Amino acid sequence: MSRIVYVNGVFLPEAEATVSIFDRGFLMADAVYEVTAVVEGKLIDFDGHVRRLGRSLSELGMENPLDADDLLGLHREIVERNVLEEGLVYLQITRGVADRDFAYPEAATPTVVLFTQVKPLSENDQAKTGIRVVSVDDQRWGRRDIKTVQLLYPSMAKMEARARGADDAWLVQDGLVTEGTSNNAYIVKGGAIITRHLSNDILHGITRAAVLRYARERQMKIEERPFSIEEAQAADEAFITAASTFVMPVVAIDGKILGDGTPGPVARRLRAIYLDEGRKAAI
Repeated sequence: MSRIVYVNGVFLPEAEATVSIFDRGFLMADAVYEVTAVVEGKLIDFDGHVRRLGRSLSELGMENPLDADDLLGLHREIVERNVLEEGLVYLQITRGVADRDFAYPEAATPTVVLFTQVKPLSENDQAKTGIRVVSVDDQRWGRRDIKTVQLLYPSMAKMEARARGADDAWLVQDGLVTEGTSNNAYIVKGGAIITRHLSNDILHGITRAAVLRYARERQMKIEERPFSIEEAQAADEAFITAASTFVMPVVAIDGKILGDGTPGPVARRLRAIYLDEGRKAAI
């Protein structure tokens, strides 16, 4: 059965969905997006995604065409229409349609798109084995804290990782890890969870915020600071977080196996906690 998607106020089969060739999301990557996880038909960390969406739009000088209640209603409806039990809801808002010009249009109606993707999240096979990452120079623009659709370089970095026999890449700037291609990066050393502090250099991950909150509530030690690939390779364990992976263990970095090459206890514990707490708070 064809997916039902949402485009500018209308739910319709994906084969019938269209967007203007003059949409600035298409021409200029002038758009932001959010991805919300769905488990057991319910939305995980939805409020956090709505808040970050509002921030991203504000940073680009774009009006939010939908309030939180409208967004929740649309997310719930598209989950229901697609009978989505587990997977993702993708939301994209562009500045809208205008003749091609580098200057922003003074008055354009935003384009709003939603669609679903079926994906195993709670029982992901990679979470049992861990993933392998390689380091790649971070050549993205400087405002990574805004969740824009400018994803070409992260896509290229992920493809480079695959060409090198890995699952993903950690991006490195001035000798220090910023984040993964589509996730936040962490190492564990001496029981301490170490991850880069919030700034314009990284995306302010919603899953990141939740995982660190749960860790603090359980008296786990956290250090928010940069770390190098060399420090990561000497760590006891490593992991990433994202809405599409939750907590995902990393077992090798640039070919260096961490520990015994299996997911570490901290990553396993945090994944279990996140799944448990996420289910309790899902809406």
